[in-house]
Amino acid sequence: MKKRLHNNIILAIEQILQEVIERNRYGDRILEQVFKNNKQWGARDRKLIASATYDLIRWWRRYEYAAQLIRDKSLFRKAISAYLLLQDEYELPQWLLFNDLNYNTLKERYYDDTLPLPVKASIPDWLHEIGSKELGKSWATEINALNDQAKLIIRVNTLKTNKSQLMEYLKQSEIDCFGIDGYPDALCISKRLNVFQTELFKEGLFEVQDASSQLVAPFLEVTPGMRVIDACAGGGGKSLHLAALMQNRGKIISMDIEEHKLNELTKRSRRNGAHIIETRLINSTKVIKRLRDTADRLLLDVPCSGLGVLRRNPDAKWKLDQAFIEDVKQKQRDILESYSIMVKPNGKMVYATCSILPSENELQIQSFLESHKDFVLEEEHIIRPSSGYDGFYMARMKRL
Repeated sequence: MKKRLHNNIILAIEQILQEVIERNRYGDRILEQVFKNNKQWGARDRKLIASATYDLIRWWRRYEYAAQLIRDKSLFRKAISAYLLLQDEYELPQWLLFNDLNYNTLKERYYDDTLPLPVKASIPDWLHEIGSKELGKSWATEINALNDQAKLIIRVNTLKTNKSQLMEYLKQSEIDCFGIDGYPDALCISKRLNVFQTELFKEGLFEVQDASSQLVAPFLEVTPGMRVIDACAGGGGKSLHLAALMQNRGKIISMDIEEHKLNELTKRSRRNGAHIIETRLINSTKVIKRLRDTADRLLLDVPCSGLGVLRRNPDAKWKLDQAFIEDVKQKQRDILESYSIMVKPNGKMVYATCSILPSENELQIQSFLESHKDFVLEEEHIIRPSSGYDGFYMARMKRL
């Protein structure tokens, strides 16, 4: 017997799709707001809404083709109808049925193996052109991997606990998890849930951070007592990891051009017990110049296209365009040029992105090193999405 659907569930999915596809808003934020405004919904309804919206956003172009969607007032309801028909486990209300949607035809078109890659992987043509040009034969493998659902990975906060203790605490909370080889502080949560609502998170025993991202802070080769600058800190996930690696000894200056992100980092630092982090707003070039030759270690986790994290942010591929990527590459060059002065002689700098494009990664570093003979490349590390985790790039350079 098929499950029945309440009308308000379908209307909620339609509302989220409109905000994301038509108004270019972020899916996770809209979803959070919808759930906040409808606290009466149970776990089953919330799971269906989240699954349906993310599936439709991730595979939007494929649904457009399979259901022959056209941009009219019924666009999103027809897309939802196609999704639910393919699930084949829900009883659709009469008002959501479309005469031209046949289950067998829809299934045949959706799962057609001969579809061109941009349709099959559900990406814009321009993105396919760039990816093919830069990654060649490996592009198909990587873009397909980016359509898998992201794993829920947490990082043990070693300032407050250790991996075995946290695993026991999680077990007591009936949360299954397992460790990951090669990632000393990472745990994978077996079942998706809102870990931010757990007491263990509120007590600062862990942070949500993908396994690939957890490799960046150790790559900087910090030790307790160092003076470290995280110059593109954002919300500060890597600053918090650095503080743990430094055992709360030394100093971390976490910088960003957006004050609200630094305010969030201050809250996270308190929760994590990371006492060596000082936030500093970059509101002029003087802020950088005052720190010339002062950093033992400098982390530049620069703005990027974010193509390596599409599996967790599928709506990004519908917001990106070629102009944005060109603009962000110029920002990367500017940051490398102006921020690298903060590294002291014999100090080290790590440049990192969550992109998989060589033009944002290896080629940026090659260009920088050609014009900065006082820096030498020590090591670079490329993580492909086909590894099962986010796509990342990192390069460690030493100043002579």
